Parts: sequence; C-alpha cells; structure tokens
Amino acid sequence: MKLKRLFQPRNPLFWLMLSVNALSMPIGWLVHHRPLNTLGMVVLGSFALGNALLGTWLAWRLVKDEPPGVQLTKTPSVER
Repeated sequence: MKLKRLFQPRNPLFWLMLSVNALSMPIGWLVHHRPLNTLGMVVLGSFALGNALLGTWLAWRLVKDEPPGVQLTKTPSVER
C-alpha cells in the first residue's frame, strides 16, 4: 500500500475526500467556540463521527484501488 496513491486529482473520490475532511474544521470550531446543549452535542458529535468514518473510507478506497485507465496485464509464462 502506497500513501502517494492518495493524491489523485483526476479521481472524483479524491475531491470528495478533501471536501469531507475540510468539513472537520468548521465542526471543530463549533465544538470549541459555541456552547451547545445536549441535543446539539449529540447531533454534532454524530455528524463528526460520520464525517471521520466517511473520510477514512474514501482514503482507503483511493489507496487500495487502481487508478482509472490502468489495466492489469498478465504476461504469459513461457514453458520449455
């Protein structure tokens, strides 16, 4: 597994992962700077957890999958 596979600007999953991870900044700011009641904390905490899980899943798919347009070819074995 190569971490350099995360950077795939032509893959829409890459941009979705970046946008999901960018949502973490406003969530962190809200939790830190705004007093929330119990319901607000549950809703925001659930959203933050889902955001983290989705971002991790997208990163895993980017690292695991082959880039678009790359075909795996098998070289025939030569028997003697």
